[in-house]
Amino acid sequence: MVNICCIGAGYVGGPTMAVIALKCPSVKVVVVDIAVSRINAWNSDQLPIYEPGLDEVVKQCRGKNLFFSTDVEKHVREADIVFVSVNTPTKTRGLGAGKAADLTYWESAARMIADVAVSDKIVVEKSTVPVKTAEAIEKILTHNSKGIKFQILSNPEFLAEGTAIQDLFNPDRVLIGGRETPGGQKAVQELKNVYAQWVPEDRILTTNLWSAELSKLAANAFLAQRISSVNAMSALCEATGANVSQVAHAVGKDTRIGPKFLNASVGFGGSCFQKDILNLVYICECNGLHEVANYWKQVIKINDYQKSRFVNRVVSSMFNTVSGKKVAVLGFAFKKDTGDTRETPAIDVCKGLVGDKALLSIFDPQVTEEQVMRDLAMRKFDWDHPAHLQPMSPTATKEVSVCWDAYEATKDAHAVCILTEWEEFKSLDYKKIFDGMRKPAFVFDGRNVVDVDKLREIGFIVYSIGKPLDPWLKDMPALA
Repeated sequence: MVNICCIGAGYVGGPTMAVIALKCPSVKVVVVDIAVSRINAWNSDQLPIYEPGLDEVVKQCRGKNLFFSTDVEKHVREADIVFVSVNTPTKTRGLGAGKAADLTYWESAARMIADVAVSDKIVVEKSTVPVKTAEAIEKILTHNSKGIKFQILSNPEFLAEGTAIQDLFNPDRVLIGGRETPGGQKAVQELKNVYAQWVPEDRILTTNLWSAELSKLAANAFLAQRISSVNAMSALCEATGANVSQVAHAVGKDTRIGPKFLNASVGFGGSCFQKDILNLVYICECNGLHEVANYWKQVIKINDYQKSRFVNRVVSSMFNTVSGKKVAVLGFAFKKDTGDTRETPAIDVCKGLVGDKALLSIFDPQVTEEQVMRDLAMRKFDWDHPAHLQPMSPTATKEVSVCWDAYEATKDAHAVCILTEWEEFKSLDYKKIFDGMRKPAFVFDGRNVVDVDKLREIGFIVYSIGKPLDPWLKDMPALA
């Protein structure tokens, strides 16, 4: 029986290992983490993350060939293959602050593996890491090896939150990078044998280490670039009376471009896009490629511009002030079908509105009040450090309340901002919402989920990203 151990029980490690356990019943899989509360949650009926389909997979395998434990060293010692899926946050101080990845947790994991290992091991990079991380990890392991052989592989994840389980069941590709040595290629084959139990062979790609590491950063940068491209067009659509949905549909019909990731919105979020692009920028700068670095920086700039443009549109439309006005925020997660709030555009939008003294009432079907308050209290990049290093009991912001119902959130509000594209927001009783709001009643749709014409018939003044402007809004231009 092959023994697999994964260090890190987060959004990547938990679901990935659960699916490996389901698809490979002859493999023993143990997920380890030093966070006791997180491991307890994985062993309970209330998993620590929300992901459609994850519950069923975990319950099928847990206690059979899938285990969650805080005894990190024991299970690393017993493993043949060790996946490392720890945080790689953006550095907040020192060399490369604000751009470079902080490899503190990776390095300590590598040193611990070297300390406890009593047999040869394959060590697999699963978290997103900068190019050449494997080289650094290799040095730590070989200099502390005590005669034990380690092979380092890069096996980046390409999961989309909200569809992670389906992505794992039926991946576009599995990428495995290894050293081009006999030992490196043997290790690649061993990991390939695990995935080959359910992934067609032509979808398992093998490359050298550096190509695998860079492919992950490149994939996320390309996806984020598409979102920033359509968001840049959305601003032009509003200025000219074009409709960004029609433009995106026409553009996406070109088979060279395709329709995916062309939905205009208030901006992209999630744990990877901004972090990986900043990382890419830093690597380019370190290699003297300043024009390339500036190109990728612009993707982030457009994303920040889109969020501030949205806030400015809200404030300028409401007589240039939201001071003391109740603004309902529907959706706080960075996308539908996940409770993840890392880098969600909602944080910057809410902070912008609170900065103008708005009173916010927030509703999201999967995000807790504690999480909302923590996110609004946290400094940039702190979210990516382990929970015990984050603010434990965030101070409640008196301008912010969290509701458990969209109708409660919108009652007596002057405006509604839709910041996550949850399906349920499409079918709300907007007539009921309108009747309970102050007039004029505004809807600012940051995800293009509502039927603009229907809402205008009810009486709302509607702003929808990249759509022809309401006559009211034309008279009140947003200053960017």
